[in-house]
Amino acid sequence: MSTDKRFAEIPVEAVKNFWNRCPCNLRHSPAPVGTKEYFEEVAKRKFFVEPHLVDFADFPSVKGKKVLEIGCGLGTTAVRFAMAGAAKVTAVDISEQSLELAKQHAAVYGVSDRMEFFLANAEELSKHIPLDHYDVIFSFGVIHHTPHPDKIIQELKHFLKRNGKIKIMVYSRYCWKTLWVLFKHGKLKFWNLSKLLAAHSEAQIGCPVTYTYSRSSGRKLLESHGFKVDRVHVDHIFPYKIAEYVQYKYVKIWYFRWMPRRLFRWLETKFGWHLCIEASR
Repeated sequence: MSTDKRFAEIPVEAVKNFWNRCPCNLRHSPAPVGTKEYFEEVAKRKFFVEPHLVDFADFPSVKGKKVLEIGCGLGTTAVRFAMAGAAKVTAVDISEQSLELAKQHAAVYGVSDRMEFFLANAEELSKHIPLDHYDVIFSFGVIHHTPHPDKIIQELKHFLKRNGKIKIMVYSRYCWKTLWVLFKHGKLKFWNLSKLLAAHSEAQIGCPVTYTYSRSSGRKLLESHGFKVDRVHVDHIFPYKIAEYVQYKYVKIWYFRWMPRRLFRWLETKFGWHLCIEASR
């Protein structure tokens, strides 16, 4: 895990305020916010840029099961768990703004009757949501943004059914993006790496907390709380020019444009930004 202990001293309110100002993926569509067209375009863009998310979530596998998502954001994955036939989806987020949009998302797709939404700091999850046992606990790009990720993992232990599956994605420390941030924003000042990665970890600059993990420290994060880690892998390199991307154009950076597809996929699976961990009780 990132060795910058200053993250642990940052109040969780700072994290909450950041995501209220800029809910994740809010600008993934130019359509009127809250409309079906808007949510469809958000999902299409998200799954196009992060196709591995679809495989990791494995939506068809949750049919008839109970799912808990930590950090649901706009509800893009939570709603699709419900659409895939989940018996119950409990969606949790720390941001009021995100949660309201997630509720609208569920209503637009007609799955509100199988979904519950809770505003909560996941470090104190059991104080905010009723105790239940879930078949699947899912969290994609969330736990690393809290001051105390270990507290969330400890909480999740109480909510996972025996033989249930937990799937989390946290950011990888040893990856292509680390090099990119060091070169573009850090002028190779590696001693500031933790601060630099936090500031540039998201599309909106200035995220107050972002821990990063090696494969071994990511595994330890779950094993230290009694989970059995079944698989750890990395994926995802963002290959597009930011200036064009924010205008909804997909123009690859020149060296990725000419890179053979097989070589690019090899790079993603060796030096990807997303560290995906699957574990069970």
